[in-house]
Amino acid sequence: MMTRNDKNAVIADLKEKISSANALFLTNLIGVGANDAVEVRKKVREANGSVVITRNTLFRIAAEGTYAEELMKDLKGTNAVAFAFEDAPGVAKVIYESSKDLESITLGKGFLRQEPLEEAQVVELAKLPSRDEMLATLLATFQAPISAFARLANNIKEAAEEQGIENLKDFKVAETETAE
Repeated sequence: MMTRNDKNAVIADLKEKISSANALFLTNLIGVGANDAVEVRKKVREANGSVVITRNTLFRIAAEGTYAEELMKDLKGTNAVAFAFEDAPGVAKVIYESSKDLESITLGKGFLRQEPLEEAQVVELAKLPSRDEMLATLLATFQAPISAFARLANNIKEAAEEQGIENLKDFKVAETETAE
């Protein structure tokens, strides 16, 4: 049984998470085995998030006066809230991928930067690449011209070596016909 002080501590923690999170998503971990629930929580933590399971009343009280008030006021049944502090698609992806393997887990409505999201929008967010994947793609895009130039310079060097040329002024490029 939770004491009043315990409840106040949970409410204060929830208020802080609601105010500092980039996104939050309703979910459910009830009916999931202990090892599987620990694994899901671990993956959410690795994505710089947090999963909180507590009474709906405490969620409702913590959300009073915040953007999440409307979402939390009529919660019924068993619920958990996943908070994303940096990588919202990453946290949503963890819950979404876990729901494929564990039928008990659901991914419900949520918020992204205080904007409400319906379930379908949360699923679409979960299907986006994670922050790290997007940064890797961006880096690869930036490196592509440099890599192409390096390959070209290396090919010229190899062709010059094949022709036995020491001075690049003497290098001859074979003409090719261009198709128009």
